[in-house]
Amino acid sequence: MVMSEYLSLSEASELIGKSKETLRRWDREGKLSAVREPMSNYRVYKKSEVLELFTDFVNDDVDESNYVEAENDYTVLELFAGAGGLAVGMEKAGLKCIALNEIDKFACATLRKNRPNWKVLEGDIKAFDFSEYQDKVDVVTGGFPCQAFSYAGKKLGLADARGTLFYEFARVVKEVNPPICIGENVRGLLSHDNGKTLQGMISILDEIGYNVVPVQVLKAINYNVPQKRERLILVGIRKDIGLEYEYPKPYKKIYNLKDALKKGELFETNVPKSDGAKYPKSKIEVLDLVPPKGYWRDLPLAIQKSFMGGSFHLGGGKTGIARRIGWDEPCLTLTCSPAQKQTERCHPDETRPFTVREYARIQTFPDDWQFEGSIAQQYKQIGNAVPVNLGKEVGYSIIRFLNKYYSLSKPK
Repeated sequence: MVMSEYLSLSEASELIGKSKETLRRWDREGKLSAVREPMSNYRVYKKSEVLELFTDFVNDDVDESNYVEAENDYTVLELFAGAGGLAVGMEKAGLKCIALNEIDKFACATLRKNRPNWKVLEGDIKAFDFSEYQDKVDVVTGGFPCQAFSYAGKKLGLADARGTLFYEFARVVKEVNPPICIGENVRGLLSHDNGKTLQGMISILDEIGYNVVPVQVLKAINYNVPQKRERLILVGIRKDIGLEYEYPKPYKKIYNLKDALKKGELFETNVPKSDGAKYPKSKIEVLDLVPPKGYWRDLPLAIQKSFMGGSFHLGGGKTGIARRIGWDEPCLTLTCSPAQKQTERCHPDETRPFTVREYARIQTFPDDWQFEGSIAQQYKQIGNAVPVNLGKEVGYSIIRFLNKYYSLSKPK
């Protein structure tokens, strides 16, 4: 190996103006492959290949990746796991799911079909004791449903939340005692019961020994997801850990429906054919009149009134009604039923709902992730999921935190 023909990681990073993390990621993705220097085993790059890339990227303003490599084997206990959107995202980031709890039998069948090695705990979370995982898990995650609490006292405590699923989330966190816990929910939690519900949750986590990071609502379109979906993220850091958690940085690039369903940067092939729901003839006749990116206001007035019924006279834009998505825009938030009355998500070219595999693509599930149950059950699982790519970016932020935590906690 003639070393004058090669550049070190630092030299290549400086020449291209990209971080070392980006170069490591490109190596993994095959965009710029490194070789190992025989004596040190360090990454080195062929100078000619780096210069060729420099020409391609000199005027490039591509976002910096949130990617970070795990310095240890980090483990996740996932609650309310659903069909695995968050779990698959965490796995892609480099975290290992050691157990997942879910009550829905079809979602459990989906998890088992795709990951036979995962330990799936099927049933009501109330029936499970998680103390066997105490001090053995790095992060507890869960998309707990949003439920109101009974306010018995001035400061809501764990006992006041008994009977709610957030109580169960907090109970498991207390039993397991991970360095960090991540809850996710809909944006509406911010205003639920005038904000009291969220404040109650923060109070409960405080009681069991966790400081809550300022809550953020992450927009999926900022994290390589071709969908206008928002998820509230609730992060708790164990109080004995004096480290800050940083949310994943949003990307500038926004992906559209075309990126979801056609071959491109997000997927290597066009979306596979699959089954899907159908509109009744009466709805097809109406939606045939709606152009891509159009909705009910694009219909003739008489049809507007007939299709909308009493909603026609109510306030608000109701832009999701009779909505046909355009190729050059992100999809609206997917619901659990693609043909649901007044929340249409119509295909751009064909007058039909998105198929199961199209739904899965919009949620950034890999094509080989199969869903169990009836077509209706499959739509429900996909519609309820955390987008996989959003889960992956949150996973990177967790790994970054855990890398810092374990590097500081190692004995000197």
